[in-house]
Amino acid sequence: MSSSAQAPTQDRAAVLARLDRLPRRAVGYAATGIVGFGMFVIFYCNFDINVSFLQTCSQIVPGCTPANAQSWLPLPVCAYLAGYVVGGLLIAPMSDRFGRRSVLAASVAFTALGSVIAALAGDYATFTVGRAVTGIAMGGVLAVGNTYIGELAPHGARARYTATTFVLCTLGAMVGIGLGLVLTTEAAPFPQGMPLAFGLANGWRWIHWVAVILGALATAAASRLPESPRWLVEHGRLDDADTVVTGLEARARGPLPEPDPSTVPPPAEHASHAYRELFANRRYRRRALLLVAMWFTGYATVFSYSTGSTVVLTSLHFTPPVAGMISAAGGVGFFVQGLFSARYSEVLERRYWLPVGAAMTVLGAVIIAVFGTDIGWALAGSFLVFFGFNVWVPPTFALSAESFPTRIRSAGFGLVDGIGVLGGATGVLVIAPLVPLLAPLPALLLVSSFLVVAAVLAQFTPRTRNRALEELSP
Repeated sequence: MSSSAQAPTQDRAAVLARLDRLPRRAVGYAATGIVGFGMFVIFYCNFDINVSFLQTCSQIVPGCTPANAQSWLPLPVCAYLAGYVVGGLLIAPMSDRFGRRSVLAASVAFTALGSVIAALAGDYATFTVGRAVTGIAMGGVLAVGNTYIGELAPHGARARYTATTFVLCTLGAMVGIGLGLVLTTEAAPFPQGMPLAFGLANGWRWIHWVAVILGALATAAASRLPESPRWLVEHGRLDDADTVVTGLEARARGPLPEPDPSTVPPPAEHASHAYRELFANRRYRRRALLLVAMWFTGYATVFSYSTGSTVVLTSLHFTPPVAGMISAAGGVGFFVQGLFSARYSEVLERRYWLPVGAAMTVLGAVIIAVFGTDIGWALAGSFLVFFGFNVWVPPTFALSAESFPTRIRSAGFGLVDGIGVLGGATGVLVIAPLVPLLAPLPALLLVSSFLVVAAVLAQFTPRTRNRALEELSP
């Protein structure tokens, strides 16, 4: 039985009701600012090899050229995804036991450690190890960070809070891709390249040193987060939870609506082991299996584009600078999508955003394939592709956290996201190598088709919008 059962039920309900009425200005510095900075760093690290790997490969792999770099990309990407799985399945569940703050800070620290290894790498094997260590941060931070956001946000705005934080993810991706262009490619007139590019001989190393600095700063910031009041209540620490909520209320700087403890369901009985409870409970087992399948197929599309679009486009006979510029246009689409989702993600139920994203991704892929010889059309298509394959992610992050109770929320999120990301490995190992063998249209439709499958699966997920966490996942 949870230690929360030792706490007076009425006091528990009062604390949670006070938490659920807080406005954004009370919790934004933590949910959007500090957690968002951690998300910025992990997405920078995820995208920082998109352009720069062409230079990395040519320097640490004998015989590697921009034309054949596609052959050397799968191993470091899959090592990164293996680290991602470790972060999701092993690191994230620790936050259900030890708290959100400490595990989030520890997870972010892996970005600095992995990036040091990558920056110093003198050979392909060492670089691959660095990417694996960096991947641990992605798995841990996504699970614990989104859990934390969901536990602080009011029930009518969880997806919007997640999407607002995702804006910083898009900025991290843009900076990762943009620095790759500036530091590793030669200056060229737009749109054949970046007019202000420096083309440094060791530009790819500088990209990873930037990640080291960012990772260290994000780790220090995460260590100063207030602990999740819901986690504190779950563990019977009502006085600590009251202190945190009181501090957040002070940040509201104005009158607040009266809390209504009667809307908070009583605590539930449950097993003592997270994965045991998750698989023993029919409701949570079904949700977990469905979300794993959905993330697996969706990530096959996401990682095929996000980590290797420049290499994929080069294999389709775009020159490296042009392929990099097309990917950079995608980064702009990614950022605009973040702004869009921050404003509109609560308009639709979570599951309806996947068909929207799939349709945009397919449309963008068709534009690139059919009209890609015109650079304007290629840039527009890339914008649509990156907008589409990301617009479903913030609402689905919220859905994944909402689908499990507080006592096993990080474990549940880590499980579905950590196993689901193996779909990204499928995209890199199975789908991407087929791209050079196909004409552009079938190649890009193949990459995009897996998101269509995810959109169909999403229609079987529960309705979570505007429902209290304790009601949705008791």
